Amino acid sequence: MSNPPPDPALPAERIDLWLWAVRRFKTRALAAAACRKGQVKIGGREVKPSRLVRPGDRIEIEEPFLTVVLEMKAALKQRVGASRVPEFYSDLTSPEAIAVAEGLRAAVRAAPRRDPGLGRPTKRERRELDQLEGGAGRDEG
Repeated sequence: MSNPPPDPALPAERIDLWLWAVRRFKTRALAAAACRKGQVKIGGREVKPSRLVRPGDRIEIEEPFLTVVLEMKAALKQRVGASRVPEFYSDLTSPEAIAVAEGLRAAVRAAPRRDPGLGRPTKRERRELDQLEGGAGRDEG
């Protein structure tokens, strides 16, 4: 099963520029870097920053603990205000996945932290980290 060829009549835009314009990334350089790292996919395939996207394309963005799924509604070349963003894409990410990701992010924020240069964690800190990560701990033996 292959994807149909893109309709050349539809307006197209570079993926890095479009992601920046709809405020998914703070700068275009960050959007391009995410593409190069393989964090942006269209149709399950990693894309280069120069890849053209058209309305109807489904874009997946891998974020920590979550894969955001967007469907492009319209192309644009300039950054738009936050209130206008919903005109240009639909967020298809499941609310359950968002809730799980928020819980994991909160757990990471609550994790014990060590100041740089203090060396290895103490035994107590190691136990707290192991408990936070799921409890299995280190291999004994």
